Formats: sequence, C-alpha cells, structure tokens
Amino acid sequence: MSASVLSGLPEELTALLRRQQFGVVSSIGPDGRPQAAVVGLALTPDGTLVFDTLERTNKAQNLRRDPRVAVVLWHGAVTAQLEGGASEPTGERKARAVAAYLDRFSDGHERVGLPGLTYFTIEPRWVRWTDFGTTPETVREWRAPGR
Repeated sequence: MSASVLSGLPEELTALLRRQQFGVVSSIGPDGRPQAAVVGLALTPDGTLVFDTLERTNKAQNLRRDPRVAVVLWHGAVTAQLEGGASEPTGERKARAVAAYLDRFSDGHERVGLPGLTYFTIEPRWVRWTDFGTTPETVREWRAPGR
C-alpha cells in the first residue's frame, strides 16, 4: 500500500472529507483527455477514500488502465483538491473499504449484489485545502512522504 497523506491531516480537512458525501473524481480517458464524474465518497479510518461504481463505467475502465486520479470536494467556501492513486482492493482491504462505504451510504446495501459492481479506493498523495471565506483566503498543502 502506498503512503496516504490523509492519515496525518488536521481535523479541519478530515472534517470536510467526513461531512461532504459527494465529490468529483477525475480520471484519464483512453485518448489522454480528462474525464470527470460525481461519486459518493466514504473515508476509511486509515485515510483512504472509497467509492463504488459499475465495471462498465468510463471511470472504472480508466482507473484500471491508469490509476492516476484527482478528486475535488467542497462545502460552501471550503474546498479540497486531492491527487493520488486508485485501486480495486481485494481481501481484507476490500472488506474494510466496503464496510466504510456501507456505513456512509445505507443505500449501498441495495447495490451490493449488482452484477459488475466494484469498489475503488483512492490513496491521496497530495492535498490542497482552501478556505475562500477568509481574507485573504487560507491555503494549505500536504504531501505524502516520498512525493
């Protein structure tokens, strides 16, 4: 597992990630162009983001081919931008990711048995948190070790 920057973030950022249920996930299409989709995001205790999707979606196919991913979340004037790597967890990692997702989204239980449903985890390696409600705006950045 690569290092995630989220495990060492201040409460102000993890609070945003816990509060905001939806975000935009951007992946790289087969032609190299960016593609974006709104997804429901859950945060695991170890600082990994998780979302579900169907295998046939562009984002699933894109992330299988190229795991580089960017995510944007916001609440009012506060935003978070994250960049990192995505993967489809297996074994115990998948069980923990699915549990965190289902804890966050009760309707996820209805989709668990859908053919082709898969889960992706995102391990952020760079984060920018901005509060545009302050003057001047407050901008903070974090990087995972080795980045």
